[in-house]
Amino acid sequence: MNEPARQAAERHTGVRAGDVRPLASGATLVDLDDGRTVVAKRGSDPGAASAEAAGLRWLREPGDVPVPVVHGVDDDWLVLEYVPSGAPDRRAAETFGRGLARLHARGAPAFGAPPPGGARHAWIGLARMINEPHDDWPSFYAACRVLPYVREAVDQGLFTTGEAAVFDTVCARLADLGGPPEPPARLHGDAWSGNVHWAADGRAWLLDPAAHGGHRETDLAMLRLFSTPLLDHVLGAYRETAHDLGRPLADGHEDRVALHQLFPLLVHTVLFGGGYARQALAAARTALRTA
Repeated sequence: MNEPARQAAERHTGVRAGDVRPLASGATLVDLDDGRTVVAKRGSDPGAASAEAAGLRWLREPGDVPVPVVHGVDDDWLVLEYVPSGAPDRRAAETFGRGLARLHARGAPAFGAPPPGGARHAWIGLARMINEPHDDWPSFYAACRVLPYVREAVDQGLFTTGEAAVFDTVCARLADLGGPPEPPARLHGDAWSGNVHWAADGRAWLLDPAAHGGHRETDLAMLRLFSTPLLDHVLGAYRETAHDLGRPLADGHEDRVALHQLFPLLVHTVLFGGGYARQALAAARTALRTA
């Protein structure tokens, strides 16, 4: 892995590379002769690196939340700016919340729209993900973010037919369960705590997007899923900024957290199995019960 990573870094930066060392994420740090360090990531499948690059560029375009610079991408490799790690703190959390509200407000052409230059067949982590534009959120969420993973989980023997029917009921009722209609937001798409990077520069960065046009409550629900540090400060600053932008969160948004967590929980179900299947089924039942 080391030599291909070194070659990818040299190819996409035009600078000779020196030391190479692995990151826990499976990516590789490469030191360049000009003093910089870059990250070289090998795509999990053909096109995965290009999909991530398109998402990073789309999110970085307005500069609301810091994301790494894309130095270059090809069929196999993505070479990114390296962002040294720091510790979470309140100021960074509040700045992040404000920036995320502004990012969402930039909007997207449609629910399910991929980033400019992004592909219809994309990825969230190691799972396939379809970005297919829809006019409304309920039809998009059902067709592209819930039912494909439920079907795959059934095929894997993780849901019975009766359990899968609970998700069918949720999808049939999404127009009522989802709250007031909203325009599509510009989403990171995989905003769990591991993709919020607390950096040495005192900011919280977003990494590893599965960017698309969607409902902003989905990003917020993902932040809640795996205990993002200082989340109360992130969400408090988000709510204040959304209100100042004339786009306050709709009433009942906290009751819809389980509904929006269905997508990441179902992705984890097809990737990692039974424990997540139980969580996804519980979230579906909670979404129906709190409606």
